[in-house]
This record gives sequence, C-alpha cells and structure tokens, in this order.
Amino acid sequence: MLSDWKHRPTHRRVWALAGPMILSNISVPLVALVDSAVIGHLPHAHQLGAVAVGSSLFTLLAWMMGFLRMGSTGFAAQAAGRGDGAGLRQVMAQGLLLAAALACVLGALAVPFSELALRWMNPSAELNASTLAFFHTRLLALPATLANYALVGWFLGTQNARAPLCVMLITNALNIVLNLWFVLGLDLGVVGSARASVIAEWAALALGLLLARPALRAYPGRVDWAALRRWHNWRPLLGVNRDIFLRTLVLQGVFFLITVQGARLGDATVAANALLLNGLTLIAQALDGLAHAVEALCGRAIGARDRDGLRRALVVSAGWSLLASVAFALGFALAGGCFIRLQTNIPAVLEVADAYLPYLALLPLVAVWSYLLDGLFIGATRAREMRNAMLATAVLAAPLAWLTHGLGNHGLWVSFLGFMALRALTLAWLGWRLQQRGAWLAAGH
Repeated sequence: MLSDWKHRPTHRRVWALAGPMILSNISVPLVALVDSAVIGHLPHAHQLGAVAVGSSLFTLLAWMMGFLRMGSTGFAAQAAGRGDGAGLRQVMAQGLLLAAALACVLGALAVPFSELALRWMNPSAELNASTLAFFHTRLLALPATLANYALVGWFLGTQNARAPLCVMLITNALNIVLNLWFVLGLDLGVVGSARASVIAEWAALALGLLLARPALRAYPGRVDWAALRRWHNWRPLLGVNRDIFLRTLVLQGVFFLITVQGARLGDATVAANALLLNGLTLIAQALDGLAHAVEALCGRAIGARDRDGLRRALVVSAGWSLLASVAFALGFALAGGCFIRLQTNIPAVLEVADAYLPYLALLPLVAVWSYLLDGLFIGATRAREMRNAMLATAVLAAPLAWLTHGLGNHGLWVSFLGFMALRALTLAWLGWRLQQRGAWLAAGH
C-alpha cells in the first residue's frame, strides 16, 4: 500500500479527474445553499420548509434514476479501456434514450405521488400549498435532469472531467443569478426558485450535447442503430441499471424518511434538518469527486485487465478521501454555526439546527468509506453486489431506527449515522469476498 501511495502518476491521474469533478460537484450544493439563503431570508419558516420538502420530492424521483449516470460510467470506462469507439457511442445513445423514456413515466406518476407523500407528512396548510407550487414547477426540468445524468456518466467514463465541470459551473452560475432575480427582484417566492432551476437544467443539457462532439472524435466509430433495436444489446445496461435502481431506491427512501419524520416534528425541525443536510450534500459532492475518479480509473483498469492499476487507483483515492473527510469534520466542528447562519436568520430554525451540529461534524468520518467503495463497485459494474449490500444495510438499520424512534430528532440522526456506517461495512465485506475469489478482473464485468 505504501508503494502504491508513492506512485506519482496515479496521483496525477486521480486528481486530473477528481479535481474538476470536486469543483463541479461542489457547485451543486452551493446552488442549494443559495436557494436556502434566498428563501431563508423571507419572513416565514414554511417558505423555507416548502423548498426543502419540494426539493426532497424532486430529488427522490430524479436520484432514483441515478443509475443513468452510474451505469453509463462503468460501461463507458470499460469501452474506453478497450479502445471501442462504437461501444462508447452505443452507451451514450442508450443512456439518452432511456432517460427520455423514464422522464415520460415519472412525469405521469409525479403529481399523484406528491399529493400522497404530502398527505402522509401531514404538513401545515401553508407548507402544503407552497410545496406543491414549487414541486409542480420543478417537474418541468425532469427530462433534462435525467439526460444530464447519462451525459455526465459518459464523460466520466471517457476520463473527461473538464466537460462536466464546464457544464455544471456555467449552468449553476445561471441558476444562482436567476434565483436571486426571480425571488428577490421579481418577488416570485418559492415558484421563482423552481423556475430558475428549470431553466438552468435545460441549459446544461444543451451545453453537454455540444461538448460531447469533440469527445467523440477522440474515439473513432459510429452508432449501430440497428443494434439498438435488438433487445439483447440492451440487456447488460438494463441489468446493471435495474440493480442500481433498487439500491438507489432504498437509499433515497432513507433520505425521504428523514424529511417525513422531520416534517412530523414541526416546520422548524424540517427546515433545520434541511440546512444540516445541505452540509451532507456538500460532503457527498466533494467525496464523490474522488469516487468518480475511482469509477473511471478502476473501470478502465478492469477493461484493460490491469491489476496493478486497479489497486493503485483504489489506494491513492482512499488516502485522499480520508484526508478530505477529516478536513470536513474539523470545518463543521469549528465553523458549523457560521454555515447555518449563512442560510437563514429565522430564530426558531437556528435554535434547532445548532442543537444538532455535532452530528453533522461526525458524518464525514462515517460516510467517506461508502462513497469510496461505491466508486469501485460502479467502475467494475458490480451492480448486483451494490444492490445486495444496500438491502442488507436497510434490514440491519431498521431495528436501530425503531429503537431510537422515541428520541425525536436525536434518534433520527443517530439512526442515520448508523445507516451510513452499515453501508460501508456491507460493501467492504462483499468487496473482500470478491477479492478472495479473484473476481474483480473477471470477464464480463
């Protein structure tokens, strides 16, 4: 491991991918922070709660389709490792077509889903009305959001991290400017925040498609449209995506249950939890930048059957991920109060959020390992093992959630930290089993 850590070319390759992706990923929670800061300085807590709940509903729908990115990354990385230009084009075409089909299905289900979810939460009348207004507007971005997932995954698979960086920075800057204009300038409230996100998502898709053209020229080939009409050519991608979907469904269900339970504890609690979870989003997006490097480098090493390259990529990425998690933990421990006050000045929300800051400081040290291992399994297209690990985690975490239910919001955070720890342990155990069988470089993955 020490020899692998000293391998300078691997450090350069990791940061050539992780650096741009960390910058682009961090721009995503910065937009959420701007949304919270703008809405959080409006006079009523239910307005901030509406953005939190409405965003959670949209995120639950969209992130359940996160397999569009993860599946594309693994297959594109392995095709790049083989130098297969036609395979790369097939992965992109399949990802975009699948995104369009899923957007139609989810769009038809979204409105009844939102009404049912809000009835379950039993929010105040003001929170219910504002949430529905935000969510229904935000749905207009769903096709672009899903297509962007597929494009970003494809770019990462080709080890092109600059294109996603360019797309995310430009469109998120647009989102921030429009948010300030619509909410503060035009006084459109929570609907103005949703409209800003819609315009930014469609701008991101247009820019991503434009940047894909030079990326394709680096891998000569053509799309076999006849092959796309044959079912067996879709089975590998759909099989991986099915398993990642089930895994993501469980994960997003946990995040959604946090919002549901917070809403039952009051408007101030759901708003405070949303501000704290913005910190988790910041952590996740930064650590995901290193996980994306693991996906691309490990996928390419597996495609080329390079055992040493696979091991070096994992060791170097693990070292940097640990250092980043320690930095985040110290940052939230020392300056967590400033982080919360940047987002809101509502006294009731501040009082609740301050009480739970220690959980946020502990979270990066617990969560880092699951993000790193996710990257390895995605790069290897080991989606079935990821699904099994997540299902096992949910089963093991359920008794903890039941035991801590009576502790209110403290119990909610304790059970969430336990869930994140179990995610890492189950993935590590399955990874060790695969290593014992020598299965990481097995043909067909």
